[in-house]
Amino acid sequence: MSKAVVIGAGIAGIASALRLRAAGIEVEVFETNDYPGGKLHAFDLEGYRFDAGPSLFTMPELVTELFQLFGESSADYFEYSRKDSVCNYFWEDGIRFNVNSNREQFAKEAAAKFGIEAETLLAYLKKSQKKYELTSPLFLEKSLHKVSTYLSKDTLKALLQMADMGIFTNLNSINQSEIQEPHLVQLFNRYATYNGSSPYRTPGIMSMIPHLELYLGTYFPKNGMHSITMSLYQLAVKHGVQFNFNHKVERIIVKNNRTIGIHANQKDFFADNIISNMDIFSTYKKLLPNESHPKRTLSQERSSSAVIFYWGVKKMFPELDLHNIFFSGNYSEEFAHIFDHKTLFSDPTIYINITSKVNKSDAPAGCENWFVMINAPGDYGQDWEALVTQARKNIIEKLNRLLGINLESLIEVEDVLTPPQIELRTSSYRGALYGAASNSKFAAFLRHPNFSNQLKNLYFVGGSVHPGGGIPLCLLSAKITSELINSAK
Repeated sequence: MSKAVVIGAGIAGIASALRLRAAGIEVEVFETNDYPGGKLHAFDLEGYRFDAGPSLFTMPELVTELFQLFGESSADYFEYSRKDSVCNYFWEDGIRFNVNSNREQFAKEAAAKFGIEAETLLAYLKKSQKKYELTSPLFLEKSLHKVSTYLSKDTLKALLQMADMGIFTNLNSINQSEIQEPHLVQLFNRYATYNGSSPYRTPGIMSMIPHLELYLGTYFPKNGMHSITMSLYQLAVKHGVQFNFNHKVERIIVKNNRTIGIHANQKDFFADNIISNMDIFSTYKKLLPNESHPKRTLSQERSSSAVIFYWGVKKMFPELDLHNIFFSGNYSEEFAHIFDHKTLFSDPTIYINITSKVNKSDAPAGCENWFVMINAPGDYGQDWEALVTQARKNIIEKLNRLLGINLESLIEVEDVLTPPQIELRTSSYRGALYGAASNSKFAAFLRHPNFSNQLKNLYFVGGSVHPGGGIPLCLLSAKITSELINSAK
C-alpha cells in the first residue's frame, strides 16, 4: 500500500487525507497545533462559544461528498439547514435591508426598497449564474496548469466567451454599469472580499460569486462552523487516517528531485507522496529552503487579512441576524487604505456574525456572541496595538450611531485576533486570509498549481493555491490534488 503524508490539518488537509484514504492509500497527517481545522476552529470564553474563523457555509455538497466516499451519511456526523435570510445590511444614511435567499424575492424586495427594476437585478443574477456555470469546470474544478484541462469542449466554450465574463474590467465597473443604484453597487462590490481583494481592482468575473448565495444558498451547521471540521476529522479517524498533533514539520526531505518524506519532532517520516496544506509561501521558505522557489508566485500581492473582536454582549438585538454588514461611508477609500496604504480606515465596513441567533446555547440567556470583523491589510510591521485600539473605538462609535446603543456598556467578555496572530497560528504569510490577492485579471492563472513542477510527488492544497481561498475552494483544491495523485499511480 502506498503512503501519503499531509502537512497541516486544515479543512483542505483533512479533505485530502479522506480522498486519498478512500482510494486505498495509507495517510498520516502532521499538525503543529493541538487541534484540527486550522482557521476553522472554535473556542469558549466565559460562557460564550465562538467560531474563530470562517463563518459562511455554502456548497455543502462538497462536504457531504466526502462522507459518501465511505458509504456513510453526513447526517450521522453533523446537521445543517438552509438560511432564508442571507444577510442584513446597514448604511450610514439609515437605510437597512435584509437580503432574501430566494433571488426572485430578493429582486422584488430590492426593487421596492431602492427604486430599481426587479428585472435589472434578475438579469444581473442570471449573468452571475452563467459566469459560474461556464467557468467553474475550468477555474474551480480542474488544474489550470495541466494541458489536458484545455482539451475539452467546456473549456473551449468558456474561453470563447471570456470577453463577456468581465475579465478585462473590474467588479465595481461591472456593478456600476449593470446596477447603478449606489447601495446595491456597494452590496455587490462586497463580494470581492470573499477572496480578500478590492472590488476596484479584482476582475469583473467575480460577479459570479452572488450566485453561490442567491441561488445555491447559504447554510448553517448545527453546533457551528467548527462542527464541519470536527465531523470530517471524526470520519478520517474512523477510517484509519493517522493524525499527529503538536508535530511541527521542519522540512520536506528531498532526494534526486523527488520528495520522499518530512522531518518533524526530530524524526524522519517517509512517504510516497507529500501534500502540503501549509501556506505556499511558508512551505517554500520554511520547509524547502534549499530548493528553487517560484519567485514570481511568491512575490504576488497578498490578500487582505482581518482584525476580529470576539465580544460577549449582554443584550439581544432583534434587528440583527446570523450575518450582518455595516457599510463604510467611503468604500473606495477603505480599500485604498487596506491595499495601498497598508493600514486601517477610520470608517471600516463591519461584519458581525452571531451564531447564538441559531444556536441559543452559544451565549448565556438574554445575551449574544458577536464575532466582529473588519478587513485589514496583512502584517507589514505596523503598530498593531495602536491600530487595534483605534479600530475598536471606531467600530463602537459606528455601531452606537447606527443601532442607537451604548455598546461599550454591553460588552462583558472580549478577545481579539490580529494579522500577526493569524500568521503565528496558521503560518499564513503576513496573516493573509486567502493567500494571494485576486487584484488582477491574471490572478487565477498566477496562483501556484496543486503540484510541483520541479519536485516529483509534491502536491499543494488550501487557500493559498489553486483554485483559491474559502471553504468551498479549499475543498475543491483537495479534490483536484487527490485526482492528480491517483492519476499518477
